[in-house]
Amino acid sequence: MQIVSAEAPGGPEVLTLREAPTPAPGPGQALVRVAAAGVNFIDVYQRKGQYAVPTPLRLGLEGAGRVEALGPGVSGLAPGDRVAWASVGGSYATHVVAPVEQLVPVPAGVDDESAAALMLQGMTAHYLCRSTYPLREGERCLVYAAAGGVGLLLCQMAKRLGARAVGVVSTPEKAELAREAGAAEVVVWGGGVDLAAEARALAGGRGFDVVYDSVGRDSFDLSLRCLRPRGMLVLYGQSSGPVAPFDPQRLAQAGSLVLTRPKLGDYTADRAELLGRAGELFDDAAAGRLRVRVGGRFPLARAADAHRALESRATTGKLLLVPG
Repeated sequence: MQIVSAEAPGGPEVLTLREAPTPAPGPGQALVRVAAAGVNFIDVYQRKGQYAVPTPLRLGLEGAGRVEALGPGVSGLAPGDRVAWASVGGSYATHVVAPVEQLVPVPAGVDDESAAALMLQGMTAHYLCRSTYPLREGERCLVYAAAGGVGLLLCQMAKRLGARAVGVVSTPEKAELAREAGAAEVVVWGGGVDLAAEARALAGGRGFDVVYDSVGRDSFDLSLRCLRPRGMLVLYGQSSGPVAPFDPQRLAQAGSLVLTRPKLGDYTADRAELLGRAGELFDDAAAGRLRVRVGGRFPLARAADAHRALESRATTGKLLLVPG
């Protein structure tokens, strides 16, 4: 097999492609040939050392592929079955050994790339608007990185729920993509734009019911200013860096605001919840109710380029590694 690894944290250049023995699955495991692996900001955080993981680094958590072999005692799967996953380390590879409880069956109406693109980012968008802050008809939400993988899906879901989404993007081209995905309005952030003032104006002056913020350090103060009294800031990422420590009294002074920092693992810890979220996403994709945009495909040997592209914030939709 081939794997992408790094001896120590660092820049994209630490990622190298190497050969390794193909492992045999143990009890409760399956060996899966990877058809596509998702590239996500959590991979960047791990590569940089912001999230501590063992070395040598084996990056990648998300992907889709076909079962090649099963370990002892495994039932309910067979070689050739198509599966997808969101929490299997070392997915930047031609093969992964995965715990069977982390694998989700992929229906015939969903291709491998869409399945890989939907698992981590799709389930993130799903729990954000269905569980962390369940959007209701007529509510207003602000969505950062609205042309990114999570953002495009979140805008679509918000519209289907009857909520009014305002997207935040960095270019006019990305603004058009966000509108196509269902954003009612879009703010192009940069060049001296007062994001909070423009966003609040688009929310009728009263502020947003919820802000879905994946940016972190550069957006945190602005996000608080965008909320209505008793609104919720859902900080689910930190693409610009971690938020500095702050006095919780600020939440009271701004109108009894609520702050939460969720992560996907806590919303898929139960297998029934994992299957329910992924199954609903796959059903919607197969029926054409949810559109998946793949913004870039890279071979494993160019994993470093995929990370550079993601960090540049010039990408849209989902980035995938596609083993040759």
